[in-house]
Amino acid sequence: MSKKAATPWGPADLVEELTVSQQAGRKRFASVVQLLETDKGERLVRFAYASSGTVRRGPVTLRARDIARLKDALRDHPALAEALGM
Repeated sequence: MSKKAATPWGPADLVEELTVSQQAGRKRFASVVQLLETDKGERLVRFAYASSGTVRRGPVTLRARDIARLKDALRDHPALAEALGM
């Protein structure tokens, strides 16, 4: 991935990203977890949510079963898992 992301610490490269699909009643949305790296090599983890294809920052709420799915998805994203200490 070679996408850039704006952060309070300056621009960062998107290293890895995973999405956890969620549903509440009829509402469908997803939580997005991104591993970013600044030009100085500092790694940042950003959580966001997406609805209707648009990623938004703000509160991200995960249920216990969503956390379990996040842990499963981290198997395919080793750098992100390491950054999260998992």
